[in-house]
This record gives sequence, structure tokens and C-alpha cells, in this order.
Amino acid sequence: MIIKARVKEEGVPFRRMVYGVAVMGILSLASCRREEPVDTRSSASPTSAAWFEEVADEINVEFVQVPFERQRFYLPEITTGGEGLFDYDGDGDLDIYFVQGGDLERSAPKDRLEGRSRNVPGNKLFRNRGDGSFEDVTEAAGVGDTGYGMGCACGDYDGDGDVDLYVTNVGPNALFRNNGDGTFTDVTLRAGVGDTSWGSSSAFVDYDGDGLLDLFLVNYITWSAQRELNCRGAHDLRDYCHPKDYQAPAPDTLYHNNGDGTFTDVSNSAGMRKAFGNGLGIACGDFDNDGRMDVYVANDEMANQLWMGDGRGGFKEEALLGGCAFNGIGAVEGGMGVMAVDVENDGDADLFIAHFQNESNTFYRNQGGTFDDVSALSGLGAPSQPFTGFGLGFADFDHDGYLDVFIANGRVTRQEMVYDPSDPYAEPNLLFRGGPDGRFSEVVPNAGTTGPLIKNSRGAAFGDIDNDGDIDIVVVNLGGGADVLRNVVGARGKWVMFRVMNSNGSDAIGASVRITTGGREQWRTVQTAYSYCASNDPRVHFGLGDAKMIDEVLVRWPVGRTEKFGPFLAGKHYVLTQGQGRQP
Repeated sequence: MIIKARVKEEGVPFRRMVYGVAVMGILSLASCRREEPVDTRSSASPTSAAWFEEVADEINVEFVQVPFERQRFYLPEITTGGEGLFDYDGDGDLDIYFVQGGDLERSAPKDRLEGRSRNVPGNKLFRNRGDGSFEDVTEAAGVGDTGYGMGCACGDYDGDGDVDLYVTNVGPNALFRNNGDGTFTDVTLRAGVGDTSWGSSSAFVDYDGDGLLDLFLVNYITWSAQRELNCRGAHDLRDYCHPKDYQAPAPDTLYHNNGDGTFTDVSNSAGMRKAFGNGLGIACGDFDNDGRMDVYVANDEMANQLWMGDGRGGFKEEALLGGCAFNGIGAVEGGMGVMAVDVENDGDADLFIAHFQNESNTFYRNQGGTFDDVSALSGLGAPSQPFTGFGLGFADFDHDGYLDVFIANGRVTRQEMVYDPSDPYAEPNLLFRGGPDGRFSEVVPNAGTTGPLIKNSRGAAFGDIDNDGDIDIVVVNLGGGADVLRNVVGARGKWVMFRVMNSNGSDAIGASVRITTGGREQWRTVQTAYSYCASNDPRVHFGLGDAKMIDEVLVRWPVGRTEKFGPFLAGKHYVLTQGQGRQP
């Protein structure tokens, strides 16, 4: 049962209103939606054939995430680990950008004018050679930022057809403008986007419909080394603290693109300062299909936020009313990675969020602008309870026409059960196969990989790295090398992939794409900002099962107009450009 309500806000402090309603009313509201837990692990379908093989060394992707030079149990040490997949040189191949940790006491200068420390490892850019291998081009490209990194966002903010790069740090963030010749220029100061907070996930998104990509920045907590706490974990050993111990949730930041290479901080005027949170994940989409872009923020052990856009540059926070502030029993959870995805193919975006151990990951089904927690019924809840999830992504890995989901796991505190004696924070990842009934079954053993990969994983980025028509995964592991999981699913179905471009020749972030094959519809959104502190392949990918032909493609552009394209043959990459289709 769905209960819709409106709460009058005039004269009521926002924080008191939200939590007053949460304490007095959310439990009764959530109890109407509560489902009995369903453990699907016993019915999960083992598979003897691997879905992925780890090939990082084979393709020359040599990156080791260094979360700390000397472990001090500073909270950022256990949360870093983002990356991005984007075609920085415009050759049609996805390149890989890794964000580095390092030393919190030496990596972040007080002022960007002082430059960045060269005494710590920096971020790395690997160029895709197009022959299945990569090369380190960090120095030549000029993107070896040495701030204490968290994640990145990729998008063409200046509309020149080249993909630019924004890096979030514990301390000053950095914006690198793509020069179009294989190099970047640090334009942070000129652009005015060097937020000095603890930035986590971020997204380029056109929130006001003016055709320019703005920048939404999720911040975690207000933190400094001087405020760090001394906490104990399992066996009374020194360990990382709980985010609530700091009592310092941070406000998020919204930068408006001025169209001249600069941005203006409009957080206050847009309404973003009306709610604070321990923000880690971001997902953007038109959740109520009103033609306006909305933003969902996953918070760590605090109520999540659903910022509904009014189309005029303002937002209103409606997660409580929308049923996605808390889980189905009215409890807060440790939100990390998040994705907006239309699992049901009904034209509206659902939400999936990775959480802390014993909380289970949460799947919110979109019911026309409000959400139901259907984690148990989906089969995605119970198997995730022993683990702490971070990076995640839905894709039709086996091309059967139904979305699957991969979750990268890793602990943030010591536990009694240890999977790897050399790393008490390591955990196995999870892979689920989707089916026609909307339920998922766990793929075992080894989450579909050729051998066990038990590491302390964080960011996961998704895309077709080798342009063979299937979705691969890049996973960052704290204190270890990155995993590149090449898709090797056998006996798969057919596929099609589209790069959706606006009239400026840039990726049409926020556009919705619907394909029709033999009377069946599938929906995808052009998005790069999902998972955990990651940027992903902007192309939309569809598994087709046995279908050899796509009868029709409908694109719903961010400005609200629609165009139709096609038909198309399966098994190819295509480009769809705004203005070159036909009117519906």
C-alpha cells in the first residue's frame, strides 16, 4: 500500500520537521510496505562457466590504490577508491582514470595557488590503445592530481565536444578542462569549483534545462585530522570510527554553469542547504517523469535525500514523502553506492543502494514518483546482509534481455569473521542474474569470476572497454591492484549499443532511450554518475536475447522533446544525434 502525504513546511524548522515525522509517523507508514525476508541464496543458480576474467596485468593496467602511507585510522583512509571510464581522446575507446589516496597530512594544500604536493602518489590516466592494451599517459595528459582523492565525474561542461574531468578530494577539488589534443588544463580557480569540503561522489547534470552541464557535488562529513577520534573494534583493536561519532554531516554543493567557463555556487538559492547528510552516493534522473531533472543522494547512516527539481533552478527535498529516505521498516542505513535504473522497463527509474553489513542492500521500486522497498521480493536483500557494499551497477551482462547486477564489497571496520587473514577488511563481491519475473538470483561461486577475488573493494565502473558489445567492470581495491573484469559470458544473446549525442556533439546526459524488439520494450538512461565515486560509460547497452532487429528507438531528450530512430540491426554500435531522428 502506498501512502501519499504532504507536510506543511511554513514556520517549521526543516530538521525538526523531518525527524519529527520520522519518529512519529514513518514506522507506521513503512509497516504498510514491510515484506517478510526472503532468503534466495539457497535457490541461487550456481554456474560452472565464468562470467568474467580478471585481466589487469594482461592489458597493462597497473594501478595500486594507496589509501594511506602510514595507517592512522583516519576515516578518509577507509572511504577512498573511485575511478572513471571515459573517452578522453575521442578515438572511440574507453580510457581509465584512477583516483588515488596517499597521505592525509601532506596531500591537500591550504590554497590551490601553492600547488599540490609531489611527495605522494597521484591519480593515474590509462589510455586505451584500441588493441586490448593500455598505456599510462598521466604525465603527458597533465591529470596526475595529488590531492587526497575520492572520486571523479566526467562530462563536457564547456560544450566543445571533448569530455572534461572533475576530481573530488578530501580538501580542494580539481576541474581539468580537456584541450582536445590529449592534454588537460587545471581550470579549477578560474571555473570557481574548488570546493574545500570532503567531496565524495559528483555528477555533471543539466538541472535547469538550459543545455549546459552543471555540477552537483556530494559532501561526506565536516572533517579534519585534528578532529579525528580514537575508536576500537573487534578484539578491542584500534579501528575506524562510525560516521555518526563525528556528528558533523555536511551540506552538498550545486554549481550552476554560467556558459563562459565559470560556475556559480547556487546551493543556497536552489534549496540545497535545507538538509545535511553524510553523503557518499549520487544518482540523477527524472523520477516523476515531469521533464525536470531530480537528484538522489545516498547518505551514510542518515536519511537519504531526494531532491525534486522544479525546472526553474530550485529543488525541494522529498525523500520522506517519496518513501526512499529510510528502508521499508523505517530505519536509516549506511548508504554508499547507488544507481537509478529502470529494472521493470516501465519508463520510470527505480533505485538500488549498497549498504553496511547486516543492513542488506535496498531496492526501491518506483511507483509513479513514490517508492516501495521491495528488496526482499527482488532477491537482492538477504544475500547482501553479511557484506558492506560500495560500487555497483546494473547491466545485461549475458544479453538475455534482463538486467543483472554486480556489487563490489569491502569492510570499513573489523569483524569476527575474516575472509582473508592478510586483510581483515576484505570481502567477496556479489553478482546477481536478473529474470523475467523481476527477481534476481545470486551467481555462485566467486561472483561469476574465474577464481576468487576477495579484496577490500570500493569503486566499480562499468562499460564496454574492448568494444566487443558487452559490459566489462573495473574495480578499485584499497591497498591493492585494480581488477579489470573482462566479460566472457558464453552462449549469450544478441546486443545493441547506442551513443546518444546532443546537437553540440556531446553525450546527452539525462536522455531516456526506449527500444522496441518484437513488441517488447526496454528503457535505459544516458548517465555516467552512479556506483560509488565513479564515472561510467555514457553509452546505453541492451541485451536482446534472440532478437536480430531493433524495430524502433525512441529518445526522450532532457529538454522534453522526443525523436524516433531505426530500425537497426543487432550486434553493432550506433550513434544517435539530436535532430537527426523523426518526430513521433
